[in-house]
Formats: sequence, C-alpha cells, structure tokens
Amino acid sequence: MADRPHILVVDDKESMRDMLSLAMAARKIDVTQAGDGLAALDACKRRRFDAIVSDLKMPRLDGMGFLKELRKAGDVPPFIFITAHGSVKDAVTAMGLGASDFIEKPFDLTEFEFKVERAIEEGRASRAKPGEVEVKQPELKSGEVLPGLIGNSPQLIEIADIVKRAARSTVPVLILGESGTGKELVARAVHALSPRADKPFVAVNAGALAAGVLESELFGHEKGAFTGADSQRKGRFEMANGGTLFLDELAEIPASTQVKLLRVLQDKHIERVGGSESIKVDVRLVCATNKDLRTLSKAGAFREDLYYRVNVVTVQLPSLRERPEDIPVLVQHFLKKENAKQTVPEAVQALLKGYQWPGNVRELENALRRMIALAPSGELRAQDLPAEVQGGGGASAAASGLTGDLERIEKNAILAAMNESGWNQSRAARVLGVGRTALQYKMKKYGIQKPGT
Repeated sequence: MADRPHILVVDDKESMRDMLSLAMAARKIDVTQAGDGLAALDACKRRRFDAIVSDLKMPRLDGMGFLKELRKAGDVPPFIFITAHGSVKDAVTAMGLGASDFIEKPFDLTEFEFKVERAIEEGRASRAKPGEVEVKQPELKSGEVLPGLIGNSPQLIEIADIVKRAARSTVPVLILGESGTGKELVARAVHALSPRADKPFVAVNAGALAAGVLESELFGHEKGAFTGADSQRKGRFEMANGGTLFLDELAEIPASTQVKLLRVLQDKHIERVGGSESIKVDVRLVCATNKDLRTLSKAGAFREDLYYRVNVVTVQLPSLRERPEDIPVLVQHFLKKENAKQTVPEAVQALLKGYQWPGNVRELENALRRMIALAPSGELRAQDLPAEVQGGGGASAAASGLTGDLERIEKNAILAAMNESGWNQSRAARVLGVGRTALQYKMKKYGIQKPGT
C-alpha cells in the first residue's frame, strides 16, 4: 500500500495554512506548514514532498524566490502557486520557472483539492521506482509515433511524448479532438504502453446508448432489475477490472450517470443496477469528447467535480488540416493496409493536401479506399476522388482562399496570445490549447518573433 501523500503548504497567513490543512486532512493528505520561503526551504531539506502549495507574496523570501532556490537544489516536486487577483502575470512567469499550476484567489476549495490531488498523482507517476518492472514497449510500425497513430508532425511527436509519460501512471486521461482524429487509437496506445497492457481494454460509446441502457452497460445489472433483465450481467467496469476502460463521447453522459461515474473515480467501487452490493474495481479510465467540457461545466450541463476528476492528463488531438505534412505518410500507410499496388501522381497528392478534410483521417481513408476500388491499375486517378475533394477550378480557388483566411486567423490568435502572456511560450500554448512544440512550429511557420529580437 502506498504511503499517504504529504504536501508542503507555504503562506504567511496562519489562518490560510490551517484552512488548507483541514481540507487536505479530509482527503487523507498530510500537510507540513511553513510561514515563508526560508522556512519552506528548511522543510524541504528534511524530507521530500509529493507537492508544494505556495503563496506568491510573503516576507523574507517570497514564493518566486523559494521556487528559484528550490530549483538550484535539484528536482522540484509539483508546485502550485496561490496568487491574489492582479498577480496572474507573476504566476505566469513562475510557470516558466517550473511551477506546474496556479490558482487565483478567491478560489473554489473543491477545485483546489482536485488540483492538489492531480499534482500528487502526476508527481508520483513521474518518479521512477527502484526495482519497478519495466513495461514492454510495443514495436512501432513504419510511420507510427504511437501504436496505430501515423505521422511525424511536431504536434503528433509532442502527443506521443505526453502519452508515453502518462501511460506509466493510473491517472485518468482526457482525449480531446474532432471526430475522425484518432481518439480511440490514442486511448489504445495509453493502454498498450502501460503496466496494464496484458489486462482488458474495454471501450464504450456513451453517445450511442440511451441513458438507462448506458447505466446498465457501464455498471451491470441484477436479475429482475428492469423488464427484460432475465439474468445478472456484469458491466464494462467489471469487464475492464485490472485494465483500461475507454469512455467515448463523455459529454453525452446524463447527469444521473455522471454521479455514479464520479463515485467510481473517488471510491473505486460500483453498484450494479438493481443491486446494493458494493463491488471494488481497479480500472484506469480514459475518456474522449469533441466538446468543450469546461464550457459545459460552467453552464451546468456537465458536473464540474467530474470534469476536474477526468481532466488529470489532457491530450489535444489536432485536426488533419492542422498537420497537412502528415498526409503523404498516411496515404502510404493506407495503401499498404489495402495491399494496393497503385502509385499516387503529384496531381492527386496536391488535391489531397489542398482539401480541408472535415472528417479528418477517417475521411481520408475512405477517400483512398474509393480510389483504390475504382482505379484500374497503375496510378490512382483524380477523377475517382469524391467530388468535394476534386473541387474543380472554382472550388480550388475557394479552398485556397479559405486556407489563407484560416492561416491569417491562426497567426493573429498566436500573436494575441503571445502579447497577453508577455511572450512566455508555455503560457501562450496553454491559452491556445496546443503544446509548446506545436506553438514553436507555428511561430516559425508564420515568422512570428518577439519585438526587438
């Protein structure tokens, strides 16, 4: 059994330290208190903490100075800053120094608790454990950055790095992206790269099931629980015990089922529909959605506490139009998958790269399968592409104009985010919802530089 988490709370106000300590005690998290940065440094010399929560403004040595000194001493545990309104710029600077998060006063205590728990889980997962059995890594095929995920764009390379690091832990993963971008492929990669790889991977699409059916599907039911329940049935959580459950279209889950899902994440127990027995389950939850859960939670359409629970590690998948350099690699992959012998002329390649692909990778694969089926031999033909991909002169010009508009909008958004963040790339990337590597790639593409450099 793992030791109880132990965090350091640093604040010059004793009342604040006591309040946070009481909140953490309720979560079975031990707390050491320090009144300023110097006292906190002394505490860090005596033991290692799972996470640190620190105020920014303090006498003797403030939070920023404390973080800088801690960095000099070596590895820094997950570090969360508490900042008063108006000091967010300082907190953003601290993120560039290695802080993992910040929360602005006055803050919601529930959100604070989840941020601390998330920091503890991520910190423990990132530390190598002596004697830990190395997870056997699956062999990647040509063109893959993760099992099943094809491409070599900066966005995918960064996603692969996040997935490989997250896979070692048991924390929930939230995968965001448009339909057809490969969310289930990423979920399967999380499982395949984890210590649970030899256990079940179970997938369920919440959007495809009615509310009553979904609850029974997830948690199972007892005999006689409802009309037609002629026998006891295990749900997907029990089927996935020891392994990974992939819950797609998370935003479609009704409120009553959200409550039960939250309990599983908090207590690791389920109850079958129509039953009263509490059944312990050990399941790694990976969720996916193409909707903005934060906006839905603020509007009351999705439980805010559940949002914080599932949003521990977030993977944002780019659309295919955001990574057109991956299209030739994907084309070759699908040709090989279909055992096709045809070649792809440059004119066809140009049409494929110029189209916006609203259906993303799934639409590209379907278009290629159509071409392969219709092409007599030798080369794939442009006339065998779907009409919307062929476009024609007017459509091509419109697509070109649309691409130019999108690039102009994207460039302006990046400039606005960089100016707002004081040209801190990490902060700007978070504002834009992309990875830092992807942001650097886009800045280079558009020639964006800090004024005066």
